[in-house]
Amino acid sequence: MNMMTQFKHNQQSMTSLDISELVQSRHDKVKQSIERLVERGVIAQPPMGDGIKAPNGVTPKLYIFSGEKGKLDSITVVAQLCPEFTAALVKRWYELENQNQIPQSFAEALQLAADQAKQLELAAPKVAHYDAVVAKDHLLTATQVASKLHMSAVALNRILDNFRVYNKAHKRSRVFNTWFEDQGLGELKQTTTGHSQPMFTTKGEAWVIEKLVSEGVAA
Repeated sequence: MNMMTQFKHNQQSMTSLDISELVQSRHDKVKQSIERLVERGVIAQPPMGDGIKAPNGVTPKLYIFSGEKGKLDSITVVAQLCPEFTAALVKRWYELENQNQIPQSFAEALQLAADQAKQLELAAPKVAHYDAVVAKDHLLTATQVASKLHMSAVALNRILDNFRVYNKAHKRSRVFNTWFEDQGLGELKQTTTGHSQPMFTTKGEAWVIEKLVSEGVAA
């Protein structure tokens, strides 16, 4: 797949459609995720352009990521959508821009992304952090929420499964259902070791406590 396109004076760029093909997700879902991240101030609003006209005559609207900020934001989008594809995206950007210096492992790719994020921070302190290494001091783990209910994280997660908080389609790790994230109750983050970690916002913590108390599960 040729993920890179030419945009404005041969500047390398990537579109929301490229991202949807990479993570194997519907384009409209990818665009929704981009819009949510923009609303939260995590990434900048990317410009929109026209894609290739479909056989039915419809020309799709695509978000376009270009330049250093666009590259960082596209990495953040993929890390939010599907963390396991983050390294592939970083490697693809780097491969086309630096033919002789390609990261060879997931760890190297993540380190490269972290280094690039740090460089952008030094140049512009208000630039959003790369999602894989962003500070999570305003978020809570299941263990922290469970401790306030005097129960274990295992017990809490079992209850939250019954409340459809987690997406049961993901077998290897816990991932929030879309409705939970859309309401600002939780965010899927990524640890520095590359593992996904669902974390609760303070609003999400309040929701969990209120839900369990109202259901008579916790006192």
